Amino acid sequence: MASVSCISGRDELNFIHLCNPHLEKMQEDILYHFALGTGTHDLPALFGDVKFVCVGGSPSRMKAFITYIAGELGLGSPGSEHPNICAGTDRYAMYKVGPVLSVSHGMGIPSISIMLHELIKLLHHAKCSNVTIIRIGTSGGIGLEPGSVVITRKSVDATFKPQFEQVILGKSVIRSTDLDEQLAKELMQCSKEINEFNTVIGNTMCTLDFYEGQGRLDGAICLYTKEEKLQYLREAFESGVRNIEMESSVFAAMCNLSGVKGKVATLLKL
Repeated sequence: MASVSCISGRDELNFIHLCNPHLEKMQEDILYHFALGTGTHDLPALFGDVKFVCVGGSPSRMKAFITYIAGELGLGSPGSEHPNICAGTDRYAMYKVGPVLSVSHGMGIPSISIMLHELIKLLHHAKCSNVTIIRIGTSGGIGLEPGSVVITRKSVDATFKPQFEQVILGKSVIRSTDLDEQLAKELMQCSKEINEFNTVIGNTMCTLDFYEGQGRLDGAICLYTKEEKLQYLREAFESGVRNIEMESSVFAAMCNLSGVKGKVATLLKL
């Protein structure tokens, strides 16, 4: 795996890397779950001006987000509809206003991973540069008031290690989950200027499950005690974890491999 080099024929600091030399040999790259492709769509014309991508689990939330962004940027008349670019599929939803792209990713690592593979390829084929990707959404908090916002410093696994582990060709592959520190500082400064939310920078624990993986007591199966759960959450807090969700580890790993500035910012559920 380590011998595979990233392909980009452009400035490595500004453009999207594709760590897959096989793509160079393909006549057409089909983005199956977006209903887009290099042979059927002019991706540079459609997406070449994209500078910011916000991704989140729910299609309706991402539509509401792009409507809000349109108002903030003064693009489009009030009440105007923003078409779903991925209307040809029911897997994901995608909306665009000016340089901002808003994409849903579903729930959990497998769903966001599929979306990110195709999003990163889309940005590469569109020849986008200096792109920032931010995952927004809700999460469970540890030691914080509901309604707080957590900006992720590192994504950690359920053992509090800053890594994403994936089995590829029968072998375990470990990838870094560090996120862009400068972007975290910029987001924190924005929060201070807005002054509407309690915002902290901390580690985010990414789990493989909403119930047992997060130590919940209300799933169909639960074979641990409440005291064991609370002890685990105390250990998580002491390790620097401030919230729990199910997508940040693969998000961080894929942003790192692709040379994309990425960050996770989540609102703790009320």
